[in-house]
Amino acid sequence: MASTSEKKKDSRKFLATNKKAYRDYELIDRFEAGMALLGTEVKSLRNSQAELAGSYARVENGQCWLVGAKIAQYQQTGIANHKPDRKRKLLLNKAEIRKIKSKLELRGFSLIPLRMYFNDRGLAKIEIALARGKRQYDKRRSIEQRQQKKDITRNTKKYRR
Repeated sequence: MASTSEKKKDSRKFLATNKKAYRDYELIDRFEAGMALLGTEVKSLRNSQAELAGSYARVENGQCWLVGAKIAQYQQTGIANHKPDRKRKLLLNKAEIRKIKSKLELRGFSLIPLRMYFNDRGLAKIEIALARGKRQYDKRRSIEQRQQKKDITRNTKKYRR
């Protein structure tokens, strides 16, 4: 019997995705984090005005921060608007922060945001990943494997009925 979480459809609408992260990095471990946002940032996110390209996360003083993510200013706000590219605090458990920090101390690891969304309860979440940069030949290999999978499905499609 399927559990209640499996019965529910995944109703997440992605506000912003970092497509280059999937191409440029080998994703090792993923985490879901909440974000400490201002009111105008939430309203702007509801209008899908966010960008993750060129952003990253870091651990400072036992806290995780999102740096470089842009959330556009809310149009209907007057002078009490937010800065679009400010640092935002990510809400993670202490155990998760310790795990991330120990991996980041190793050479070659980065903390990359993958996508931003609202969950079922309407809370703004971000999916971040511990990642290691791909070399050029790794990128070519992954493109080649993806092309081979497409060819196989295309060739076996006529035999499926």
